[in-house]
Amino acid sequence: MSRLDQDKIEYGNTAASSGPARAISGEDHLRAVTEMPQKRSRAPDGRKERKRPEAGRPDSGPSDNETDPPALKPRKKTIVIAAIATIALITAGGWYYLSTKDIESTDDAQVAGNAVTIAPKVSGQITELAVSDNQRVKVGDLIASIDPRDYIAARDQARANLTITKAQLANAQANLEMTRITAPAKLDLAKAQVDAAIASRDIAQSNLRRQNSMSDLATTVQNKEQASSTARSAVATVIGNEAQVKMADLVGDLGAQAAAQVDQAKAQVDQAAAQLTTAELNLTYTEIRAPQDGWITHRNVQVGSYVQPGQALVSLVAPDIWIAANFKENQLNRMRLGQEVTIKIDAFKDIQLKGHVDSLQMGTGAVFTTFPAENATGNFVKIVQRIPVKIKIDSGTDPERPLPLGLSVEPEVHLK
Repeated sequence: MSRLDQDKIEYGNTAASSGPARAISGEDHLRAVTEMPQKRSRAPDGRKERKRPEAGRPDSGPSDNETDPPALKPRKKTIVIAAIATIALITAGGWYYLSTKDIESTDDAQVAGNAVTIAPKVSGQITELAVSDNQRVKVGDLIASIDPRDYIAARDQARANLTITKAQLANAQANLEMTRITAPAKLDLAKAQVDAAIASRDIAQSNLRRQNSMSDLATTVQNKEQASSTARSAVATVIGNEAQVKMADLVGDLGAQAAAQVDQAKAQVDQAAAQLTTAELNLTYTEIRAPQDGWITHRNVQVGSYVQPGQALVSLVAPDIWIAANFKENQLNRMRLGQEVTIKIDAFKDIQLKGHVDSLQMGTGAVFTTFPAENATGNFVKIVQRIPVKIKIDSGTDPERPLPLGLSVEPEVHLK
């Protein structure tokens, strides 16, 4: 028996039990069978089994009292996940904005410091090299030695020259003292000799006149000639003694000359002393020592090398370091001196430094280049400039791990 026949019989029984029997046409019977609700079968596990569509009739879809089809459930899950993700993104964005609105940072920053180039002041051959690469030294430590023999000889020669000039000075001073004493005595002696010569001249002239006044019988021609010669000699003696008086009268000039010789000798002593000082300094320059504490780096000298004054031997990196951060110009609006800075180091993730803004450079980096841009000519394209900011380190450094110059860091300036 077919399924349709069974439904017909079942419907007929139902109709008979519900009321008085009446004749049912074939058309009514077919309509009743069609509109009769279909019974749902149960699956073996007790769940309702969805009605299968009849042959030749399309599926009318689920009834109103059925649950949502499985195809709608993934769609709802996607919407919920998207909503949760949106809320999470908005929350994260808000948190990031609130936590960074008072912080300015840059990755264009490096460790900066003083690197001193050490060069010799005298020339010579390197006989000793007392340091190695990257060695820590203190002020006054020996770095290298130059052959000192030439400079020892120069020092000894300067000492001998100083001794000679000191002896010459002593001689000039003694001569000055002698001149000051003997010159007045010579003047007095010359004047006395002039007086004596004048007296002798007067006597000689008087004797000559007397011989001339005597008759030839009372004297001889020889006596007259002798008296004349004595008189002329006495006159010459007077003239000579007067010249000696004039020479002795120059005692002031003689003293000034002796004093000038003393001054000259003193200058020679000072010159010799300066030469000795220079020689001694040159001798000390043969030992090249560290001018301050730091680390030896960039060593380019070996034992046996011949060096010249001013030649770079090594570089000395001082322990005093800071951070040179290049911030964009639009990041400086709220930046002030003294603001706190936290610094992260790319090389040492476990070290975090703390510092403060020390100063801002009075000029952009482009201003101090070798060939600065000439914006007054040609087409102009505005470029955001960077300003070097000096950040001093307050704490966080590790003496066991010094920071080399040029390390990349990321400073964060707290603008509050």
